Amino acid sequence: MPDPHCGADEILIRVEAISVEGGDLLHRQSFPNVIWPHIVGYSAAGEILELGAEVAGFRVGQKVVTFGQSGSHAALRAVKKVHCWPLPPGLDVRTAAGIPAAFGTAHECLFEAGQLRAGQNVLIQGAAGGVGVAAVQLARRAGAFVIGTAGSDVRLGKLREFGLDAGINYRTTPDFAAEVRRLTGGTGAHVTLDMAGGNAMKATVTSMATSGRLIIVGVAAREPTLIDAVDILVQRLSVIGLVFGDVLGIPRTDAMIRELLAATARVELSMPIDRAFPLKDAVAAHTYAESKDRGFGRVLLIP
Repeated sequence: MPDPHCGADEILIRVEAISVEGGDLLHRQSFPNVIWPHIVGYSAAGEILELGAEVAGFRVGQKVVTFGQSGSHAALRAVKKVHCWPLPPGLDVRTAAGIPAAFGTAHECLFEAGQLRAGQNVLIQGAAGGVGVAAVQLARRAGAFVIGTAGSDVRLGKLREFGLDAGINYRTTPDFAAEVRRLTGGTGAHVTLDMAGGNAMKATVTSMATSGRLIIVGVAAREPTLIDAVDILVQRLSVIGLVFGDVLGIPRTDAMIRELLAATARVELSMPIDRAFPLKDAVAAHTYAESKDRGFGRVLLIP
């Protein structure tokens, strides 16, 4: 591909770290690209090389993290100013690369869509993924009782290090809805984040509290998602779909991401890194990120 052009309202960066997001995998699998060739990828961090004529508040040589609907899997990236955030002192590019996607999505799900309050119960389906790890920390910091599901006891053990109160292994628990109700004294989950969809969704719905909020933020299961309308009606549930990219570029979101970056720099929040691959091995990185036997934490690409 030719080097990207830096438009008047854009920032050009030399990419130093790329976070492979679940959305990157889903986008590559599911949506045909109308323009070919197409550069995959949401999140990347690096150093500013050039500023557009209309850009203020940034400087050449500054370290930043970027988020967009495409273009992260590259050595150079041009993004709109509103899709770029400076790194606070002490925050390295590898850690920062996945903060807007993982923590930004989790924050929007829990507090904007989910209206989470202290003392409520949260269920995080797929808690070992990037958004899940972020949601565990944010929910715990907000004073919620945090329940998470994962496919192994090892992953659940690691999640407890990040604030998980109770873990459910969905491979060995025959009725996780009943387990959620047991863990919550029969109340159920007031807020549920679901990254998987699929056949488990009916049990997810029945594990929820009356007037609970179900936030659907992914469809990793890649199978039909069936929800019984009677369950939604009887339990008075709210079902909300959320695509984080749709709320970028507004002051509220910009301030939220800046605070999340600052909290990470202060080591109040953290995002583990599983493996780093050279950018030329992007196929191997995606294959690893999609595998059921992958480790715990973010998968990075390094140009």
